[in-house]
Amino acid sequence: MVARTGIEMPLPDIALPAPAESPSVPSLTIELALPTEAAGRLTRLPAIGTRRLGRSRGGAETLIWFDTPQGALAEAGLALEQGARGARRLLVTLPAANAAWHPGLPPAPAAEDAMPAAAAAGPLVALAAFHGRKLGFALSHAAGEVEALLLTGKLRAVADEHPVARLTLTGPATAVLAIAREIAAELPALPPAAALAEEARALAQGDKPRLRRKGAPDPGTATTVEEALALAVGHLAEVVLALAPGARADAGPEAVHQMRVGLRRLRSVLKLFRRAADGPAPKALEAGLRTLLGFLGPARDWDVFTLGIGRAISEAMPEERAVAALLDAAEGRRQAAYAALERFLHSPDYRLLAWELTGFVAEARWREEASEEALALLASPLQPFAEALLAKRWKGLAEDGAVMAEMDDERLHEMRLDAKRLRYAAELFAPLWAGRRSRRFLKRLAAVQEALGLANDAVVAGALAASLANGRAERAYAIGIVTGWARGRVGRVRQEATETWDDLDATGAFW
Repeated sequence: MVARTGIEMPLPDIALPAPAESPSVPSLTIELALPTEAAGRLTRLPAIGTRRLGRSRGGAETLIWFDTPQGALAEAGLALEQGARGARRLLVTLPAANAAWHPGLPPAPAAEDAMPAAAAAGPLVALAAFHGRKLGFALSHAAGEVEALLLTGKLRAVADEHPVARLTLTGPATAVLAIAREIAAELPALPPAAALAEEARALAQGDKPRLRRKGAPDPGTATTVEEALALAVGHLAEVVLALAPGARADAGPEAVHQMRVGLRRLRSVLKLFRRAADGPAPKALEAGLRTLLGFLGPARDWDVFTLGIGRAISEAMPEERAVAALLDAAEGRRQAAYAALERFLHSPDYRLLAWELTGFVAEARWREEASEEALALLASPLQPFAEALLAKRWKGLAEDGAVMAEMDDERLHEMRLDAKRLRYAAELFAPLWAGRRSRRFLKRLAAVQEALGLANDAVVAGALAASLANGRAERAYAIGIVTGWARGRVGRVRQEATETWDDLDATGAFW
């Protein structure tokens, strides 16, 4: 049931003025989310103060969001918004999974026929509201004038409220992104993980804002290589950035795990499309993503150690003090890895990476200094491009599978990486070959990767345990227990990996 706010109607809409610019210059509108205490410092930044043009326009602002008592609009990924003046606006807050997207995009107006029948028939109730102030001002930049609108205030529902601050920038894409980066270098300003209307819905219903993107991207509507590249990178950029607030030691391991998977998928996409995106921008972005992965990796490894093999040994040997002491040391390493990750996620370096990733998609930066061959490939049909990549990766994995039983740990690890690379590529391109055959292939490939991953986790666990020695003889006994347990697990999962490979090999390629 949707809660009422008790706020009276009618109330309206705010319009963001469009900057004057040549129609040939690409225009961009993005939102930045800031802590309210940081928003108070915004106008004093050199990035803002030295660029201000003319007088600011300020005043009170109220926004109210409506839905049916059953939440029909929210279920359809929509929100009905009304401000202090003007008509109500129907907005898309959860874009379709295969729609073009990149972080920082504000909610788009919904199509006229998007209103669900249940909402059109009414009744509608006030779900939640924003009360605060708006401040509009113009900013100069060499690439063109940018219009800024700052909202500061509180989201309010019957049972709760919380402060919010959003800055919207509209103008030439190059100017908008440059100003966003200048702000992010000084203040914790990031692309919002959810539309303000979605945050209001979550506040009213006592749950978390829904993710706009999750899992693997779906480029099924793309016809060219470039369309698929844009869809995939935009999707995965949103996945990675939206998960970052939950990447904390006290929040459980899932956000770090999914953020790491999303980041690996993103890096895989850049490698898959390397021939079509061969300029310096993809290489520079890859370097930043590698830095982020360098903080996520240790946190995830210690999660797997402490919550996997470590927990299993602890439960099997609860009275063994040496093991308990070793696992306490492992937990200390896990906490330290998370502390390093959190410091990075709160740093200007991470914020600048977030806006570089946003700009990479918004401005199609893979075209910067791209070769003629790459530009031609970007315009080429997607399916032949995908088929050639999948065939190449499948061939390499099939060669590994034929000699799996003879592989040592290091070679088995390489096969796991090959399986992972094929899985990311197959997940990406499978929508081009809809049907049970592609779904069966993906399911069995995932089983192979999972089995190989368990074997690798066991090997990594032995190395992590050894790293806890610190020259202390009393830990040698516990390290021996962990290492022996891990080696025994490798033997068990090797057989499982062989069986899952046989199933996959019998399935055959779907392309």
